[in-house]
This record gives sequence, C-alpha cells and structure tokens, in this order.
Amino acid sequence: MVAAQPALQNLADRTPRQLRELIRTGQWRTPTAGLAPGYTQANVAIVPRALAYDFLLFCQRNPQPCPLLEVLDAGDGEPRELAPGADLRTDVPRYRVYRNGELSDETDTLSAYWRDDLVSFLLGCSFTFEHPLMAAGIRLKHWELGCNVPMYITNRPCKPAGCFQGPMVVSMRPIPQSQVVRTVQITSRFPAVHGAPVHVGDPAALGIDDLQKPDFGDSLPLEPDDVPVFWACGVTPQAVMMQTKPDIALTHAPGHMFITDRRESDLQAW
Repeated sequence: MVAAQPALQNLADRTPRQLRELIRTGQWRTPTAGLAPGYTQANVAIVPRALAYDFLLFCQRNPQPCPLLEVLDAGDGEPRELAPGADLRTDVPRYRVYRNGELSDETDTLSAYWRDDLVSFLLGCSFTFEHPLMAAGIRLKHWELGCNVPMYITNRPCKPAGCFQGPMVVSMRPIPQSQVVRTVQITSRFPAVHGAPVHVGDPAALGIDDLQKPDFGDSLPLEPDDVPVFWACGVTPQAVMMQTKPDIALTHAPGHMFITDRRESDLQAW
C-alpha cells in the first residue's frame, strides 16, 4: 500500500536525496514545483542509441528549450554528475512512454520499458529559477493553487537536427505588470534552465489561441494587472517526439521533474 503523500510545506528541509527516496517509494506522485528550494530540477528525455547523436545535436542547436545538463551512457540510469546514486528509471514522480509518436502510457517507473540501448538526457527546468523569483517577492500562481504550470505548443519551429524537428513548447506564468522587468532580470541569470522569457504579452504572437486551454499542465487565472510571460520549456522534446515518431521515447510527465543535487547558484550566470 502506498503511503499518503506528505504536504509540500512539510518537505522544506528535505534534501534532494531524501525527496528522491520519497518519489522512488511512491510517496510523491504530483508535480515537483516548490520542492527542493535552492536545487536544480531537470527534464528527462530518453531515446535509443541509434538516435542519440541526432538528439544531442538537436539540443545543441536549440539551447533555450533544450539546455543540456548531462548525458548518460547507453543503458545507464545513474546521473553521476548531477545526482550520484540516483536512478532515472525510478526517481521521477511520473513518466510518459511514446511509441511511434503516440503517447502509449504514463507510469511510475520505467523498469518495464528499459533497454540497454537507451540514452538518457537531462535538460534544465524552469522550476529551478522559481525559488529566486519567490525570494524577490514575485507571486507564482501555480504554487499558490497547488497545480501544474500551463504549457503550450507554439508556432515557433525549432532548428532541425537529423530526424528531430518540431515546434517549441513554452511555459507561462502570469506576472503582475509592475514585476515583469524584475522577473526578466532574475530569470536571465539562469540560461542553463531556459533563462529569459522568449515572449511577454500577447499569446497570439506564439500561435496560442486560448490561455485557458494549455496543451500540457493546468490553466491559471489572470488578474486584470497580470501579463502572461512565456519561457522556453523542456517539454519541447515531447512535442518533437510526437512529430518525429521514434519507435520508443521515454520522458518525464510534464511538471514531474527529476530533482538533482546541483545547487541552483552553480548555474547562475552572474
């Protein structure tokens, strides 16, 4: 029987290793926003070795939506640079399985899908810079409402590489008009976790028709003084997998990130 999930406020003092143990044992299965203040969170994308070079090149050509943090050897599940002793096959709250471009399963563990030829990529996540935003007094509504950040597939194409091509995905946070400049300044310091926004204001410029109908995550209310601010998002590989259609691709479920041992301050550019 899985234990009841602890409240977020009761986890403030848990280390990343302790949080990963809660995830591994099934005690945390919801989005990881707000967990591990001061530490880096990461997106996960896993592809067969035959496609790994193309995906590596895709990330290199699209560093804002796909900022590389670590690449593992084929068949290896331990991210030795970012979280020694961890296991990418069990230490994410929720995974997605894509087969030939179709979402075929969501699962709590990748053990049933693991193959020795799979290569894992860890990409920076914007949850990492949310703690500095909150420390600066900037409200984040998905924290307050206890839900996932909304994510949208845009009309902006990524630069193709080999077989990989597709649109950029963005995350959106409503920011009060008076705090937009400060928000841009703070997030610009973290290029390894998406950095500055790619767009501020009118969602139609990104091909987004309705902010209340995100492609991933949950919708958020906007107050009259709020401005929608959009960041490149590490769910981009999932939109790319749907278009590229590899025989298998494994990812985190949107918002359910891998928590690393890397301090967010180590990624701050200035």
